[in-house]
Amino acid sequence: MSGGEHALSLRPAGPDDLPALMEMLQRFYAEDRIPLDAPRVRRGLGQLVADASLGVVLFAEAQGVRVGYLVLGWCFSIEQGGRHVLLDELYLEPSARGRGLGGALLAAACDWARDRGAEVVRLEVNRHNPRAKALYLRCGFRDDDRDILSLALPQAAA
Repeated sequence: MSGGEHALSLRPAGPDDLPALMEMLQRFYAEDRIPLDAPRVRRGLGQLVADASLGVVLFAEAQGVRVGYLVLGWCFSIEQGGRHVLLDELYLEPSARGRGLGGALLAAACDWARDRGAEVVRLEVNRHNPRAKALYLRCGFRDDDRDILSLALPQAAA
């Protein structure tokens, strides 16, 4: 991806990148007030980088410096017409913000999804992050006016 000030290079993360990714992820979770269950997150990241059919983790670099990452995962919903992409995480380091890189990263996520046959990209945004929500709305995402509910399931005995 190019475009002067907005030039980003993206590359898939591999198993050797997990420590650096976890460091960046910890900063993101702390900033966005997301409780971090590190073993669970490491397990999920390990599965994702090992199995491309689940999605991808992409590191973003600008002018040779790692500035963020994307996590994109495949989902299925009949309402969405079948397979679609969840933009699970998008993080930019504070020093990289305010330069149009967030929009460029969103465009790259949508390009990745479209190139692989997805018709829909969905994402979540915390209510306490109006700056991120404003970016998503400017880039064409719409507020579905729904709440996300979750239930942690106890693991079945082996």
